[in-house]
Formats: sequence, C-alpha cells, structure tokens
Amino acid sequence: MSLDRLIEKIVEKQNPTVAGLDPKLAYIPDFIKNEAFAKYGKTLEGAAESLLVYNKALIDALYDIVPAVKPQIAYYEMYGWQGVKAFYETVAYAKSKGMFVITDAKRNDIGTTMEAYANAHLGKTDVDGEMFTAFGADALTVNGYLGTDGIKPVVNVSKVMDTGMFVLVKTSNPSSGELQDLALYNDETIYRHMGTFCEKWGEELMGKYGYSGVGAVVGATYPEQLTELRQKLPHTFFLVPGYGAQGGTADDIAGAFDENGLGAIINSSRGIMCAWQKEQCCPEDFALASRREAEKMKTLLTAVTGEIKLPD
Repeated sequence: MSLDRLIEKIVEKQNPTVAGLDPKLAYIPDFIKNEAFAKYGKTLEGAAESLLVYNKALIDALYDIVPAVKPQIAYYEMYGWQGVKAFYETVAYAKSKGMFVITDAKRNDIGTTMEAYANAHLGKTDVDGEMFTAFGADALTVNGYLGTDGIKPVVNVSKVMDTGMFVLVKTSNPSSGELQDLALYNDETIYRHMGTFCEKWGEELMGKYGYSGVGAVVGATYPEQLTELRQKLPHTFFLVPGYGAQGGTADDIAGAFDENGLGAIINSSRGIMCAWQKEQCCPEDFALASRREAEKMKTLLTAVTGEIKLPD
C-alpha cells in the first residue's frame, strides 16, 4: 500500500517532513531566472524553466534527509502548459531520487470525471489500447465534500496502482471553521464526520502498519483538533500543513503522532524553499540553506516524536 512506502521512508530517514514545492518566481535567485530568461525570454517557458531548475536543486539537496515532496499544482498551472511540463518533470525527478511524491491538487468531482483525475495523477491513461503514466505521483490530495462518489474512483485506481490520497478534513486556513466546525448532531462536527468517512473509505486500502491509503489533511494551526482526530482516527495517516510560515510549531503537532512516532507527515513549503532569503545567505547557496532548514525542522520534530519505529 502506498502509504506503507511513505511510512518506511519516514522511519528510514527518521524524519516526518514533507517539503512543499510551491515555487514563485520571487523565491528563485536571480542567477537562475536570468539564465532561463536569456534562453527563453521573459515568457511562460522562461518562468517554467526557472521553476524546474530551482526544484531540481532543492531535491538534490534534500532527498537523502527528507522522505517526501509535495508540489502544489496551482503554482505550475499558472504558467500554462509550460508550467505543467515543469510539474511533470519535477515529479519524475523527485521519484528518480527515491522520494515519495504527494501531488497537492485538491481534486473533487464524481464518476468518470473523478476517474480521469485519479488516472491522470495516480494511474494510467489509455491511448487506444496503449497505457501511459501521465504524472505518476504516489498520493493525491482530494476534497471529499461530494461524498463517496468523489472518493471511490480514487480508491479504485489506488488499489490497482498502489497509490493513496489525503482527504481534506480540518484544514489549516483561518476560515476553515466556517464550515468544518459546524455541528451536525450530538455535537458531531463536520470535520469529525469527514474523518470518520476517511476511516471507512480506508478499509479497502489497509496497509501492513495499521494505516490505510486514505489519509487526512489536518492543520498544525489547530492542535486541539489534531490531537482529537489522532485519537478518533487510528487508521488514518495525517498530512499536516500549517507548520512554520503559517504559525504551527513542533509542540502544536505533537498530538498528531502515535506511540511509535508515526501517524503524520508535516509539511513545510516556504520555510524550506525560502530559507536562503531568511538567512540572507549567498543566492548561490540557496539549496544548502534549504537543507539546513530541513535539518533544523527534523531536529525539532523528532524531539517531539522520539525515535520513529515500525509497529511490532
């Protein structure tokens, strides 16, 4: 099962970190952009080339200490097909380095449309009887608010392709409570109900370490709910955004982990990607600055988890 591979990589590297690859041109050193613009002009192609060169350097600096990356597809789509090509090449490069790839696309639809999304990001595309991998990620973020009709197609593809998903449950943004905290009945909230669905949907994708292939997105900015959901959802692995730039700390995410130090992977995007700007170091050293930030994050997180180990 897909998340078994993620769990094994986390244990191997003793690091529950996923590096978000959400590149903006403002994050990228001028020497990279200038070279790309000299080749392609100040065009969508030049911008996409800058993103790809930047991403590859970050992956080179991180792959031996960070188990996973999470490219957010919107940052690539904004540069048209050229940006989508950079996204594809980023996914392929990360996988070639042995990293687990979570595509952050938050897809949400039903029936054959959701099948198309699932096949595009996790499965195979049929071209008149010939099968091709379109993007080839290991997991996909999805929005579950269309119910089982929007999740079942992803489950079906995941069964065949050994992939997985992370369903939006309690997101890190300030206004998430406008909907997700609403009470349904007997003080049951929408986010708790969605978490219960994740447990149910995951029964078809159970892994060997007690977690299913249907994970949940639960924000670091809501530590009480994070702890609550960890207790209520014993088979659901968490993808935790909101650490670092959004205000979440290592102490805030302590409740996301189980007794083995497993149960969650913590995302940092700007914190890692923009470390060179925070340090005000030489732009040519941007990748080394990202590595230093990732090492610092690992130290803080493992102080909370302790030794991370596979279940007995």
